[in-house]
Amino acid sequence: MNVHFKTPLGFFDTVRADVRRPHTFAAERVGFVLAGAAAAGPDVLLLARGYLPVEDGDYLYEPRVGAMIGPAGIRKALQEAYRTCSGLFHIHMHEHRGQPLFGSIDRRESSRFVPSFFNASPKVPHGVLLLSADAACGLVWVTPKAGPRVLDSITWPGLPRKGALA
Repeated sequence: MNVHFKTPLGFFDTVRADVRRPHTFAAERVGFVLAGAAAAGPDVLLLARGYLPVEDGDYLYEPRVGAMIGPAGIRKALQEAYRTCSGLFHIHMHEHRGQPLFGSIDRRESSRFVPSFFNASPKVPHGVLLLSADAACGLVWVTPKAGPRVLDSITWPGLPRKGALA
């Protein structure tokens, strides 16, 4: 099985513009992408259908990480995933050009919180996305117990090749 992630034209530009905004105390901004899922034979196609920025008041002060989302911010994202039967993908950005790579904190923390997304929307994959200035990568959980796997491709209109992978 391969898992592919596609976005509409300008989608990642919108996300990048949001996560580049300064925050009062968080070192970086984060958000959530809602995605629909479709099976194509043995493959899964995830289609980005919306972006939910984390509101200023939903960040918690935690200097050991770039950004920490409080319970209200998580609840809002889970409610929207439930309401729309969507996959939920936590997204943030590393400010450089070229292929982004998940750090050890990104991998450890996402393995803790992503499986809980299945409580809100159990029939679709969930995961994490990471942007750079010109590329993207992602990890996806097809089931809550399966653990993360690298997205096989990330594509968006105007991209002459597949998106960078983790």
